[in-house]
Amino acid sequence: MHPQGRILIQVKINFIGILSILGVLLIINAGLMLLCIPFALYFQDGTWVSWISSVCVSGLLGAGLRLSTLKHENRKNIRKRDGYIIVTLSWVVMALSGSVPFILTDSIPDFTNAFFESISGFTTTGATILDDIESLPKSILFWRSLTQWVGGLGFIVLVISILPSLGIGGMQLFLAEAPGITADKIQPRIQDTAKRLWLLYIGLTVAEMIILFIAGMSGFDAINHSLTTMSTGGFSTKQASIAHFGSPVIEYIVTFFMFLGGTSFVLIYLALKGKFSGILKNEEFKVYLGLTVVLTLVVSVILMFRNDLPLEQAFRESVFQIVAVLTTTGYATADFTVWGGSVALIFFTLMFIGGSAGSTAGGVKIVRHLMIAKNSIIEFKRQLHLSAIIPVRFNGKAVAHEITRNILAFVIIYLTIFGISSVALSLLGLDPLTAMGSVATSLGNVGPGLNETGPAFTFSQVPSICKWILGALMVIGRLEIFTVLIIFTGYFWRDT
Repeated sequence: MHPQGRILIQVKINFIGILSILGVLLIINAGLMLLCIPFALYFQDGTWVSWISSVCVSGLLGAGLRLSTLKHENRKNIRKRDGYIIVTLSWVVMALSGSVPFILTDSIPDFTNAFFESISGFTTTGATILDDIESLPKSILFWRSLTQWVGGLGFIVLVISILPSLGIGGMQLFLAEAPGITADKIQPRIQDTAKRLWLLYIGLTVAEMIILFIAGMSGFDAINHSLTTMSTGGFSTKQASIAHFGSPVIEYIVTFFMFLGGTSFVLIYLALKGKFSGILKNEEFKVYLGLTVVLTLVVSVILMFRNDLPLEQAFRESVFQIVAVLTTTGYATADFTVWGGSVALIFFTLMFIGGSAGSTAGGVKIVRHLMIAKNSIIEFKRQLHLSAIIPVRFNGKAVAHEITRNILAFVIIYLTIFGISSVALSLLGLDPLTAMGSVATSLGNVGPGLNETGPAFTFSQVPSICKWILGALMVIGRLEIFTVLIIFTGYFWRDT
């Protein structure tokens, strides 16, 4: 009995169902690793044995979990609480599994660094500890890109789309992993939505591959950069990122597809069906486009007059970096931290904005900022008309008070986590600017930070304990805070 008279009921967790889904995910990860073997053989990088070992580790462990739960009917009964646990654990388990190839191929022999690279890939953060990317085996470079591409839409969306016969609670898992997409689904059935999302995702990725190849990239580089652009991940096969290619055409192509990656997939779907009226009326997209245009013009002018850059170069470098950070892709063609304090502040602010809801971009998301701004303006009206009921409207529709309250709570918790984590990393040895930049970029799944973790540097020099903290922040940010943190509350584990 609770002290206040409420009866506490212990919550039953479906551990059988949880282990069953984790087993499926490990099997899928083993299948993804198989795709790297042809690259190892073609480029003769000497890693094919290590890849077979990696496949066996993930595949056998996944098969063991799956087979041990097949006879239990309870594995199909996935409830909301189970969904939160499955989604959170899936990202941790997949990252642990994904670190195995780095270790076995001796590309990243240190476990902490291997896990950091893996979790950064799957969460599409793009922060790296590698200081000599070109020296890595080609199959490992492809694996880095593949982790980002799969993580772009999420593992649960993949499972639901290809294995609907599992009989699991698809909607519960989908809601826990992809809250931004479900606000306006493409199709009424969750499996159909997941399939169409993946088909659209694949189509855009292939289109970028072809265009980049025509523009002058090698086939291998075109494949990798397409995988990490559409996922807004930012891993590159080159240490200098996109700047390595020295091609304005390639930079404009990548900028365009980064922008698409940060756009709601529902809007892209509508555009492909010729329904442009819905796009033009979408408030989030108008703000997204407006921010990109205005900030590009502002930074371009600063670069022209302060850094004496020619008009075209100033515009190209500005729009590329603005879109890369706003969409949380994290590619770089220049180091924005050396463009002056005012410009660096603009980019630091962008790390807290993010792309559109329902896209592969991370961050707080533009729609949340828009809702807070609308609610703040309306609050002035409420102060004058205390008895009036004035709802917040988005895209012409009244927004439920519960949604506004959820958004306010999200932003407050987000900023609290940022503050506490920044202080923690400062106490653990990072200078305050590096700490704040590292936390902001990890929580927002952006990639480059500030100062010693800026675009010109890596995270290799960051202390190991800080890497684990940043890895946790990547998962929290990727799953939009509530999905992860709710598990650590007392309310989650009991009914009252």
